[in-house]
Amino acid sequence: MHLDGNLRGLKTSDRKALERTFRRRTAPEQVVSPELARHLTEISRRIGRQVGVLLGRDGTVRNVVVGDAGQLTLPDVGRLRGGVGRFRGLRLVHTHLKGEPLSADDLNDLALLRLDLVAMVEVLADGLPGRMELAHLAPFPELDEEVLAVGDENGLPHDQGASPADAVDPFVRIQAPDVHRLDFDFEASIRALEAELRRVAGGGARTGQERALVVGVQEDDEHFAETLELVRSAGVEIAGTSRQKRRRVHPRTVVGRGKLQSIVLDSMRRGATVVIFDIDLKPAQGRAFEDATGLKAIDRTQLILDVFAQRAKSRDGKLQVELAQLKYSLPRLTRKDAGLSRLAGGIGGRGPGETQLEVGRRRIRDRIRALEKQIERLSKQRDVRRSRRRKEGVPVLSIVGYTNAGKSTLLNAMTRSEVAAADQLFMTLDPTSRRLRFPREGEVVITDTVGFISDLPPDLVTAFRATLEELEDADLLFHVADAADPRLETKVRAVESLLAELGIGDLPRLTVLNKADLVDEATLAELVRRYQGIAVSAVRRRGLRDLIAAAEAQLGRREPLLPSYPGEEAARGSKT
Repeated sequence: MHLDGNLRGLKTSDRKALERTFRRRTAPEQVVSPELARHLTEISRRIGRQVGVLLGRDGTVRNVVVGDAGQLTLPDVGRLRGGVGRFRGLRLVHTHLKGEPLSADDLNDLALLRLDLVAMVEVLADGLPGRMELAHLAPFPELDEEVLAVGDENGLPHDQGASPADAVDPFVRIQAPDVHRLDFDFEASIRALEAELRRVAGGGARTGQERALVVGVQEDDEHFAETLELVRSAGVEIAGTSRQKRRRVHPRTVVGRGKLQSIVLDSMRRGATVVIFDIDLKPAQGRAFEDATGLKAIDRTQLILDVFAQRAKSRDGKLQVELAQLKYSLPRLTRKDAGLSRLAGGIGGRGPGETQLEVGRRRIRDRIRALEKQIERLSKQRDVRRSRRRKEGVPVLSIVGYTNAGKSTLLNAMTRSEVAAADQLFMTLDPTSRRLRFPREGEVVITDTVGFISDLPPDLVTAFRATLEELEDADLLFHVADAADPRLETKVRAVESLLAELGIGDLPRLTVLNKADLVDEATLAELVRRYQGIAVSAVRRRGLRDLIAAAEAQLGRREPLLPSYPGEEAARGSKT
């Protein structure tokens, strides 16, 4: 039992009257009993402030809240418990001194807190209860397709691009002249609404996959499409998508309050528990969004880290992913994550020593230092292997490029290897090297590296620098680009920028325009001219002879590296 809100200036008698509210009971089928409604309006009239109660399903008063003359601020009601198709099990009944309708704040509280119901009771001049108005969430329509709701900076949907679901009022509103003439069975109605919600939203839960709403804040459609591909690569089921065009990101909750309401309603309709943003969030923004909606917030960096964690197979890769994850989580560690603080105050909370939060941060820092030392040792071991190659005089070709450009497929085509390759982002995370031996004296080592991506998180660049340093000893870089990609130019620039950031922007390289079989001849000829590249189809093993000839010319070798490309003559590939 809690007495909350604006309690300043209240007389002792008024406080005691508010405390007596906890003795009142309401029948399960009633929104509010006539006795409790009159009790609230009498106190509200006397103190000139709104007064409200949060009632449980059993009709008991859980919280009593005092506001001011125009509004009521609800206390923290804790995290939502239960699965898909569950409301919070609390309903808000509060007074309005002038009998004004339910406000936008009332409806926001209903949606964001997932309350069972919100009700207003008018306070008459004599302190008696007058008109009543209540609202609860409407049954959701079944939506078979992904939502693409475009909203303005206030979260209100535009006519163009808005989904049909957003055009429907999400609330059912009921009015009555007074509490005695309110014809509404609360218990039966809420049970039926929850059952319908479970039926509509439960369809997606049958797969067992985590379901997410993907929210686009940037205006770049191609950037948003790439985020969707990352989500699919992470093995997360896309429950729906939503876009909001804002001049600037909301400094606290990322999106506007109206959009918060839309996201919560859509998550309930679609059985989603996660919201994935196409931008990076500040730690405070992520926490504020989660507190406001009860949904888990994932940003672009977290999404990429999750994909990396699933792809890492070698010890190097796993260590580097863990390092990046810890560096990301350190500034986001909260008291909720670390346990209760010893400095919370009161008996048992005072005294010397670290708080649990400080202990958690110290342990993360210690683990980061230990990982950095292990990665440094592995880096030195790789340097020894590279030194051996240099002494042997074996040329090293490194394959770089945007993720999903076909780097691993090219390696397989050139060496007849079976490196994992698929039409997914970041299929290759651990560097793979192959040494080729051919009938002539030409010999070369080809290395496949992790794919690049625009706006690659700084911690990932730092963590994978030890792996990417393999590129520093390359005699030649194959910059593989997807010739059929509409974002080709943007992705080529992103790779060039990252190579410069890694300090290897001056290494000699060949642009390999892969997937040439998907482009018409005129377009392909223009791309070859613009990028001075070599057109190939790694899947169909076309253009490899031209690629090898160009590589020989770049390396300045008189004897050929390869007598022919694999597929014409048998070439033996071996790991190195």
